[in-house]
Amino acid sequence: MSPRGVAIEGLRERLFAAAERVLARDGAAALTSRAVTEEAECAKGVLHTHFAGLDEFVAELVLHRFAIAAAQSADLPARAGTGSVADNLADVTASVLSLDPGLVGLAVTRPLAAQRVREAWQAGAPGFPAIQESVDRYLRAEQELGRVAAPLDTDSVALALVGTLHHLLMTGSAEATPGSQARIERLVHALIGTA
Repeated sequence: MSPRGVAIEGLRERLFAAAERVLARDGAAALTSRAVTEEAECAKGVLHTHFAGLDEFVAELVLHRFAIAAAQSADLPARAGTGSVADNLADVTASVLSLDPGLVGLAVTRPLAAQRVREAWQAGAPGFPAIQESVDRYLRAEQELGRVAAPLDTDSVALALVGTLHHLLMTGSAEATPGSQARIERLVHALIGTA
């Protein structure tokens, strides 16, 4: 347990990591401020000292995870010409699907959390649109290299891929199973016209 009144370096990330462990181990119903602080080995009130409450914490965790996924997808255009197109897109989809569906469910069913996420995305926080833009730019770069067919509508493919990720997350169908990743890989091959 951290001593009272002593600043904890990396507290935000520590609380986020603790919340993800609670979600993975015990499910969304078990995510309480007390469960998070106990898992993070912090004082009980520390979450409420740094966040307005559990709703804000959940929203910030979702935004944090989307920022990570968007940052990973931002590197995608630089990967043009390396590896296979399908594998590069599968890496990005795996990053997005690594969000715990229980966390996403909490973020959309808790009105204050949902509003906070929506407002942040409207203000430009990275989310689905940033990932979609990266996929589109990547596919256009691959078209220029001749690795993706020229008539491919890259914008529509990016929308279809990210729309599918959104669907899987919102319906709780994105749980990390070999089957879910295989479905995405089949979709990628269908969208870009490869076997």
